[in-house]
Amino acid sequence: MPIEIAKPKPAPALEQNSSDPAFLKIRDLVYRISGIYHAEEKLYLLTSRCARRMVALELTSPAEYLEHLTVRGNRDAELRLLLNEITIGETYMFRHPAQLDALRKVILPEILQAKGVHGLKRLRFWCAGCSTGEEPHTLAMFLLEEKEKLLAGWTFDILATDLNDNSLEAARAGIYGEYALRSTNDRLRAKYFKDAGDKKLQANDLLKSQIRFDRINLRDDNKMLFQKGMDVIFCCNVLIYFDLASKRRVIQHFYSNLMPGGYLFLGHAESLFQVDDTFRLVHFTGTTAYWKAPATLPAGGKK
Repeated sequence: MPIEIAKPKPAPALEQNSSDPAFLKIRDLVYRISGIYHAEEKLYLLTSRCARRMVALELTSPAEYLEHLTVRGNRDAELRLLLNEITIGETYMFRHPAQLDALRKVILPEILQAKGVHGLKRLRFWCAGCSTGEEPHTLAMFLLEEKEKLLAGWTFDILATDLNDNSLEAARAGIYGEYALRSTNDRLRAKYFKDAGDKKLQANDLLKSQIRFDRINLRDDNKMLFQKGMDVIFCCNVLIYFDLASKRRVIQHFYSNLMPGGYLFLGHAESLFQVDDTFRLVHFTGTTAYWKAPATLPAGGKK
């Protein structure tokens, strides 16, 4: 479910002038809209993506492209196309088995016990930055496998969101090759996928029906404010491309959207150290997560 800054491919010569002031203004525009910041040493990644859009629009200068992004009538649509170029996903099914183990052994039993007391037998999950859908499809398989055991009598919803329209289109289609499925065993492949031809498999209707895909910009306060009632949020390898201010803003939304007792998973190398101190860091075997303590408990590390 990671978002990665797109790796540059061979592109026209007009991308080479990264010092052009127009590129810096485009960099700042992208940051304001998405929270993604290209430092000076990474600016070539942005100029490469801009160059591709400039070729498509038959433009010859960064200044012309900046005009398309700021004053032309279709500026919002063009910015969206540029963001599609900038953000790409690279992931596979069952990429983080330790997170699933933590869910099965500790987190879900804990949440089920707390919610069951009030007769609330519905769970809500959010994969933020779902890329091409491998993470939410993995989560759906995991939860369906627990439907007759740990989750007997419970229902669940999975919201999967991303900024990239192309990634979301691929996620909704649910068609995957061997790279994405290399950690998915034959039993799960047979149970939850069907042949899509060309040595690819497609998620079947049962698996697809568990997930709702939506385009959400994590910097969009209006949309972020309406994702309440989540029990577990996954946001793996997304915030590494945000600066500190943007990270804090997104994490505050996650905290607000989680139910008391809910959990936030980040990527293996990510941390909220010096970003946010409202969550409690919890250690599990092979992974960590952040816990939203009930209001009656103090903040800090979970004991």
